[in-house]
Amino acid sequence: MAFKVHGIAASTAVARVLACLHEKDLEYEIVPIDPRTKENKKETFLLLNPFGQVPAFEDGDLKLFESRAITQYLAHAYAHNGNQLVIQDHKKMAIVSVWMEVEVQKFDAVGSKLTYELAFNPLRGNPINEAVVEENMEKLIKILDVYEAKLAESKYLAGDCFTLADLHHLPVMHHLMNTKVKAVFDERPHVSSWSTDILARPAWIKVAELQKPYFEAAAAGLAAKK
Repeated sequence: MAFKVHGIAASTAVARVLACLHEKDLEYEIVPIDPRTKENKKETFLLLNPFGQVPAFEDGDLKLFESRAITQYLAHAYAHNGNQLVIQDHKKMAIVSVWMEVEVQKFDAVGSKLTYELAFNPLRGNPINEAVVEENMEKLIKILDVYEAKLAESKYLAGDCFTLADLHHLPVMHHLMNTKVKAVFDERPHVSSWSTDILARPAWIKVAELQKPYFEAAAAGLAAKK
């Protein structure tokens, strides 16, 4: 039975789970739950995720939410499928865990705000809050300086193989590369090589294709209003 992912591919959190499923060559079914129409607040969905956020995930009788928890489950439970996203060596896996925490606590905390302002607000016809952009650009520069030093030592964040530590960055990074924030990545050669590498992975390209209709529709809707 295919896994069920409740949400839409346009969501960065849902995209994180889909990227993992594609890396693991696992079949899945998307059950459309669109936050824009408040479907995620309906009682039936709240039984899957009591916080009313996408994604929710089902593997048979197992029900999960929180995208990074889902990817970790998939990577460990289906370790022998597709690409290996975790490391069996405990010390090396500890390094993966460190950089997974860095992603959510440092990178995503800043990158999501920049994505909202520079990628999503223009599609919605909303003004960009330049003060928020400037504040978070400064924070991102400092974060990527740390990444640059780390990536000078290894091809990927946790060593020489692609892991969840890298994968978790993809949804937000994908949007940032279509904004002026790309220059901050390009100015750091090791960060630039790393981001180019992981964004070109076949699994992520498939997810990006799934997202296209949503953003093309949003752009068309905005153009129609002008």
